[in-house]
Amino acid sequence: MKEFQIAKNDSGQRLNKFLEKAVPRLSGGMMHKYCRLKRIKVNGARTEPAYRLAEGDLLQLYINDEYFEVVREEEAYRRIEQPRLTILFEDENILLVDKAPGMVVHADDRGSVDTLIANIQAHLYRSGQWDPTRENSFAPALCNRIDRNTGGIVIAAKTAEALRILNEKIKARELTKKYLCIVHGRPEPASGRIDNFLRKDEKLGRMTVHATRVLGAKTASTIYRTLASRSTLSLVECELITGRTHQIRAHMASIGNPLLGDGKYGTNELNRRYNEHAQMLYSYKLRFDFTSGAGALSYLDGCEFTVREIPFVKKYFPKHQF
Repeated sequence: MKEFQIAKNDSGQRLNKFLEKAVPRLSGGMMHKYCRLKRIKVNGARTEPAYRLAEGDLLQLYINDEYFEVVREEEAYRRIEQPRLTILFEDENILLVDKAPGMVVHADDRGSVDTLIANIQAHLYRSGQWDPTRENSFAPALCNRIDRNTGGIVIAAKTAEALRILNEKIKARELTKKYLCIVHGRPEPASGRIDNFLRKDEKLGRMTVHATRVLGAKTASTIYRTLASRSTLSLVECELITGRTHQIRAHMASIGNPLLGDGKYGTNELNRRYNEHAQMLYSYKLRFDFTSGAGALSYLDGCEFTVREIPFVKKYFPKHQF
């Protein structure tokens, strides 16, 4: 028999979701069976998979030891002695970091352990803010993600409560995210809104743009504003209304202004003139605009955070001021 004392970061979630993380070898079918047979109990009583755990609950599992024999590779965060992070803001609930272009947020098919989340977890672990031995299922997690070669603000939640709230707020579009990019040419009109549909082409690994809805496509909306132009390049600010994969890259290319350095949606012929091989795109501004209750994070309403040192802006538009 194994027991779990439910702590704050595990509370509020359904029992089945908790068990998926705490006992990953236990299948959903066996979990339902063991609940029926009273081999999974909460506070000594029969329970249901949909039961929402509360802080202080005692979860008792009368199941075979084999379900707990999970052999795991050493956690990535333990391998990082000096976390590589540029922290914009940090408190007891969240962490805002400025991700460098070239760093992946999560492990990808290249098998890198030097990911953004690993560096964040290493920072929290080594600073004594997170002790995984005291948690049953929760680990600090990212609330948003950006492409490997895109830099900018990424939000990490330090608590399960903060993670739940931020996921809800992002889904409800109560966060304003603005990007800076350098594009080829000068957008016409200089400012506007792009509304269409994006569909992922699995074979090409890119998004296709459609004026009308097609099977598998999702609505996509971007507001853009030209901030400065010089020669054949323009500095453009984009605000995401929706958050589709590669949205800004596909949208700016669709109006004839692909991002500098973007070989997937632009042309290498144009990019070679500037010797750029990755898209000039940065998530530089984040604002919390809550329109409904935010519980423990209500103090963030109205707060805005900006990255002011962006390498490609300094390189191509050194006189531009934020």
